[in-house]
Amino acid sequence: MKRNITGLTFLISLFLACSVYGAGTIPRHDLSVSFDMSENLIRGVSHITLPGDKEIRIYTHDLTVSSVTLNGSPLKGAAVGRFISTDGKGSLEITFEGIFRGIQEEGGLENAGIASGNVISDKGIFLTGGWYPSIEGKAFYRLKALLPEGYSAISEADAITEKDTPYGREYSFDFPYPVREINFIAGKYNIVKDTFRGIDIYGYFFPQDASLAETYIKHTKKYIGSYENLLTPYPFKRFSIVENFLPTGYSMPTFTLLGREVVRLPFIVETSLGHEILHQWFGNYVYVDYDKGNWVEGLTTYLSDHLYEEQEGSGWKYRKKILTDYESYVSPGKEFPLRAFTSRVDFASRTIGYGKGAMVFHMLKNIAGETAFYEALKDLVRARALHEASWEDIKTVFEKQTGKDLAWFFGQWLDRRGVISITMKDPKVVFSGGANKVSFDIVQNGQPYIFNLPVRLRSDSGESVELLHIEKQEETFEITAEYDPVEIVLDEDYDLMRELPEAEYPPVVSRLLGDEKRLIVVPEKDRERYESLVAVFQGEGFVLKEEGEVKNEDIISSSLLILGFDGPLVKRLFGSLQRPRQGFTFMVRENPLNTNKVIALAHGDSQQEVDSVSGKIHHYGKYSFLRFVGGMNVEKTTDLSDRGIRAVLYEPLTVIRIEKTDKLRDITGLIADVPVIYVGERHTNYEDHKVQLEVIMSLHKQGRRFAIGMEMFQRPFQHVLDGYIAGTIDEKEFLKDTEYFERWKFDYNLYKEIIEFAKAENIPVIALNLRSEIIDTVSKGGIDALTEEEKKELPEDMDMTDEDYRERLRKIFLQHEQSGSRDFGNFVQSQILWDETMAHTINQYLGDNPGSQIVVLAGTGHIVYDSGIPQRVFRLNKKEYVTLVPYAAGLDDSVGTYVFFAEPQSPPPSMKIGVVLAKKDGRVQVERISHGSVAEEIGLKEGDILLSMDGWEIGDIADARIFMVGKKEGDTVQIRISRKKFLFGEKEYEFTATLR
Repeated sequence: MKRNITGLTFLISLFLACSVYGAGTIPRHDLSVSFDMSENLIRGVSHITLPGDKEIRIYTHDLTVSSVTLNGSPLKGAAVGRFISTDGKGSLEITFEGIFRGIQEEGGLENAGIASGNVISDKGIFLTGGWYPSIEGKAFYRLKALLPEGYSAISEADAITEKDTPYGREYSFDFPYPVREINFIAGKYNIVKDTFRGIDIYGYFFPQDASLAETYIKHTKKYIGSYENLLTPYPFKRFSIVENFLPTGYSMPTFTLLGREVVRLPFIVETSLGHEILHQWFGNYVYVDYDKGNWVEGLTTYLSDHLYEEQEGSGWKYRKKILTDYESYVSPGKEFPLRAFTSRVDFASRTIGYGKGAMVFHMLKNIAGETAFYEALKDLVRARALHEASWEDIKTVFEKQTGKDLAWFFGQWLDRRGVISITMKDPKVVFSGGANKVSFDIVQNGQPYIFNLPVRLRSDSGESVELLHIEKQEETFEITAEYDPVEIVLDEDYDLMRELPEAEYPPVVSRLLGDEKRLIVVPEKDRERYESLVAVFQGEGFVLKEEGEVKNEDIISSSLLILGFDGPLVKRLFGSLQRPRQGFTFMVRENPLNTNKVIALAHGDSQQEVDSVSGKIHHYGKYSFLRFVGGMNVEKTTDLSDRGIRAVLYEPLTVIRIEKTDKLRDITGLIADVPVIYVGERHTNYEDHKVQLEVIMSLHKQGRRFAIGMEMFQRPFQHVLDGYIAGTIDEKEFLKDTEYFERWKFDYNLYKEIIEFAKAENIPVIALNLRSEIIDTVSKGGIDALTEEEKKELPEDMDMTDEDYRERLRKIFLQHEQSGSRDFGNFVQSQILWDETMAHTINQYLGDNPGSQIVVLAGTGHIVYDSGIPQRVFRLNKKEYVTLVPYAAGLDDSVGTYVFFAEPQSPPPSMKIGVVLAKKDGRVQVERISHGSVAEEIGLKEGDILLSMDGWEIGDIADARIFMVGKKEGDTVQIRISRKKFLFGEKEYEFTATLR
């Protein structure tokens, strides 16, 4: 009667000499298997030759064991889960079966290429662990496999033989090296063979991909030849490229297993193939001591993917990508020391093990020198061939080759979390001792590292590079410059594993994937088009939100993937974007509300275009822009960012040649045909307003048809402006009904001449601005603080991406005392709303009045460098414009089209009676009287209630200011007030005042 033993672990006692490998000191495992593809079944017999009395453990996993014999006899003396040999030597035979119906891919995008479980099916066989009774530790393996007709098989082997039998095709695999496990793959392959330097090279590809074999074999020869020159001879007798029906990417001794979708990617032969071939030396010949840390992925990354870029002169780009990935994926909660890396389980662990590991070898090469670096690696291969190697073994060979104690280096890079974080402080140039001296401080943020810092000094005449040794938290350096230096750059080629400051950190796909808080925003229309993309990113932990549900706080706190290019949210952040070209487009931009985050935009012409790339985006982590057509990538770019930590040492001084300057009257003819003319102002500088008036009058004299757009008036009051220009209301009503003094507050006499000229010549005046209540609300609480009705007043599309403008606003923000209690992000949004409303109003006027012009009067800050209003209007209508700004805005060549120099002028005097007013209990009260003023002379007192002036009712403080507009010295005014009686009640009085 047969006894089934499931999940059995055998402990066999035998003595094993471990000093050398040989048939007598290590188990030999002869394995024979056959398959029933329709039943997903493997049947097998294991013959294990036990070499001595050392205890050995054999795992049977989830297999069904039907018999176990030792030297031909059933094994006796069994304990639960294990057997102890009394003899400890001989032949152990295990008969087993297993059913493998499915497989599970691990972790979605983060673990693409990794799968767990095994499968036996009509598509093929994938067996990579737990498919036979396995010995703990290494063994010599020989495998025979019987397969149905039409299938070809691959396993670890220096030689494969095959023969036909009545029961199918039998494959025999001979691999004369000790390994911990073997793998077995089978499929209906087309097989192509070639040879190179005595090595047999095979391509196992499915019929539909058979044309790829020639390219893969060609590149395999190139890689093997290159690594034989760099390292040692290829360690085995054959190498095979095997296509898998599962999306894997593995390297086993003598072959690599690449998924069907992977082998079709055009860049795989230029990158990943070489990486897998290099594993034949490191990982498959020199083994990894996983208990002491996986060093092999960092080394293979450095000597494959990175090396290929280095050979093309772009090694610095690859290293920058590593640092970008580290910033993107490795959050404090996911960070661990490099020595703790064993295998990748997510983006963060991959970045540490592969990326940081590669950078450690790069820094090690820079310490050792290139020759010693490769000699040390050769020593490692010779010393640890077919044995496990650890970081300590790597340290040993490098110390031997360099003659240096490297304990400090391996200690800080293997056992510490984090990376170098440095800033440059106070860079300056001083002429001393007959030469220019550049001095600066290097500050390490956090626990100091020891490293050599490359410093490049640039001038117009040449450049020089210094290598500075850094050890302390803060150190001061001085470098003598051969030329007049204009710029200093730290670590321009990314030779150090360090943090990237914002200026070096481009918006790329990896930043989206790596953020801890991520949203995917689905559109109201065409949402079914993006279902596959939504499924992929939801699987990565993205939170799904409807477009209408996204709040301002969501944008500020998250990185977003927005589906579609023309939804309200896209327009709100980026303005009207150009419709993408054919296919599927994926674009990553900095989040304009929080530059530590990113926003990605995805657009597909059809569901088929989206489906064809949904699972591929993660392959393109270093790019900012991607376009695919029919699933094939046709465009990929990365946004520009700084290269190295940079500081400008000298800014060229602007000098104006006076004889070359123009007069304002000269340029008004040149700009007469330009659709939009911006004339900036300092609000309280009367001379700036005179310049504005001169431009307006000149255009009028030339017969131009135009309007005057004014920042000073808000859109809801356009009808009041129209009434005043048309003469249907008087000036007092105009100022009162536009609420000028409550909303703008500056002396109206500064603008009076402009308004009066427009009225006299019937020139339209356009109120450009948004209601101040909305701007104030957003400044304090962001757009989310607005009511739904208020949000209807906002422009449909806005561009919030101008970083230079943002930095200029930051300086303004910090100058205000109250800024400490406000949020800068909200302040920026309020200013952009201000600008965008004015831009949309200008655009609307031009659209409603074809062939007309508009002269825009606004504060200089809204006009300089084209970034406040001008570029926003241009975004909307692409119409030509010019800008005129006062010299106080600056004199660099991009501040404006023209810079004007106006002599200071005093504005027309504004008459005052010398009181400070306050509104209390709904009435206007005299709060303070100035000494020697008209008010004091006529007998006004503090506490008096101001009722009217020449019959003009004073219901608000603004009414008093309105009344005084246009008054001249010597004018008399009848002032009626109410004053409290001595005991009870009030009494009205009337005074006559002569203004002065």
